[in-house]
Amino acid sequence: MVYSENELIFCNNCKIEIENIKKQGVMSKVELLLVKHPQKVFQVNYPIVKDDGSIEIITAYRVQYNLNLGPGKGGIRFHQDVDLDEVSELAFGMMLKTSVTGLPFGGAKGGIRINPKKYSKVELEKISRGYVRELFDAIGPKKDVPAPDVNTNPEIMSWMLDEYEKIAGEKSPAFITGKPVADGGSEGRDKSTAMGGFYLLNEEYKDTEDKKNISVAIQGFGNAGAVMAELLYENGYKVVAISDSSGGVYDDSGLNITEIMDELYKDGKKVGRINSLKGDKISNEELLELSVDLLVPAALGGVINSENVEDIRATKILELANGPILPNVEKVLESNGISVIPGLIANSGGVIVSYFEWEQNLKGEHWTLEEVNRKLKERIVGAFYKIKDLAQKENLSLRKAANKIAITRVIKNVNVN
Repeated sequence: MVYSENELIFCNNCKIEIENIKKQGVMSKVELLLVKHPQKVFQVNYPIVKDDGSIEIITAYRVQYNLNLGPGKGGIRFHQDVDLDEVSELAFGMMLKTSVTGLPFGGAKGGIRINPKKYSKVELEKISRGYVRELFDAIGPKKDVPAPDVNTNPEIMSWMLDEYEKIAGEKSPAFITGKPVADGGSEGRDKSTAMGGFYLLNEEYKDTEDKKNISVAIQGFGNAGAVMAELLYENGYKVVAISDSSGGVYDDSGLNITEIMDELYKDGKKVGRINSLKGDKISNEELLELSVDLLVPAALGGVINSENVEDIRATKILELANGPILPNVEKVLESNGISVIPGLIANSGGVIVSYFEWEQNLKGEHWTLEEVNRKLKERIVGAFYKIKDLAQKENLSLRKAANKIAITRVIKNVNVN
C-alpha cells in the first residue's frame, strides 16, 4: 500500500505533538494546517524465505513527513511494535530537528515490524535488502536518505547500500548514512549525539572556571550516555551518578568514569552492568530525583512525568534521549526554576554528522575527525544561540523557541498553489 501526498494520511500520535506545539503559541491555524499531515506515507509487505525454508511476510513503513527543505532524512528501526503512527510521529520530529539545525533535509523515518532477536543474520540481511527493493523508487541521495535507528547498525546500512547500488547500477554512497567508515561512513558519527550535547553544555557552563563544582547525574549508559559521561569526566565535570537498566551507582564526591568504562566495556562493547559496580546503589527513579546541577536523561522517553516531576531537584536538564520529559509536566519544571535544553537541539549531533556524511559522499571527500567535530560544534552551537536569542527576545522557553524556529523555516518552504 502506497499513499501519495494528496491522500493526507493523518497520524494520531503526531496530533498530540502538534497540539502541544499549538498550545505553546508558536504556530498559527494556517501553519498548523500546513504541517498537520505527512506528505508521503508508504507501507510495504514483502516475502522472505527463512532459514527453515518457510516463507514470512514482512511489514515495513517509510514516512516522508515533509520534503520542502530537501531530501527526507531519518533512521530505520527494527522493532516488533513498529506501526504507522509511531513512524509518522518520529518523522515529524525529524522534520523539526533538521529544520532547527538548518540542514537541507526534510523529516522522514522508517520501520520494519520485526523482533530482530528472532531472526538469524542471514534472515536479517534478506529483510534489509527487501526493504530497499520495495522502496527503491521513493528513496535515494536526492529523495530520502535513511540511517540507523533502534536495533539497526552500520552493517545493516552496508547491506542496504549494496542492494541500492545493485538496483541503481552505480556507486551511490550518499544513499544512506551511518555506514562503516570503510564503506563511506563519517569519522565521529558513533559519538556525535553525545558530542553535540557536550558542546552545548560547555557553552552553558563557559563562565564556570572549575567544572568540578558542577555535579552531573546521567540516566542511561548506552552509547550516548556513556560517551557523555566520558566527555564530562575528561573535561573536569563531577559525574556523581550513572545508571542503566540494571540500576545505578552514586558517589557524591564523583565517580571515576575512566575506571568504570574499563570495567564495563571491552573492545568497544558493553560486557558489564552498573549494578555490579562498587559504590552506593540507587535506582533509576532515585537518580532522577538527585539534587544535582545537571541531569542528563539519556535512555527512555517519558521518564519525567506527573508522578515524579515535583521531586526533580536538578538545576538544569539536558535531553540526550528523545522525549524524556512529558509535555504536560514541563510547566512544573519551569515554575520550579529548572531550565531544560530540549532534545530538538540537544541530541541533534547525530543527524548533523549524518548530513556531513552525506555531503562527503556527494563530494567524494573524507574529512578528518577534527574537521567533523569542528563543523559539528559550529553548527550546533550556532543553532543553539539562535534559539537562546529568540527565547530571550520573546520571553519563551528554549523548547518553545526551538519549535517556533523549526516550524517557521518549514512553513516558509511549503509550496501552496
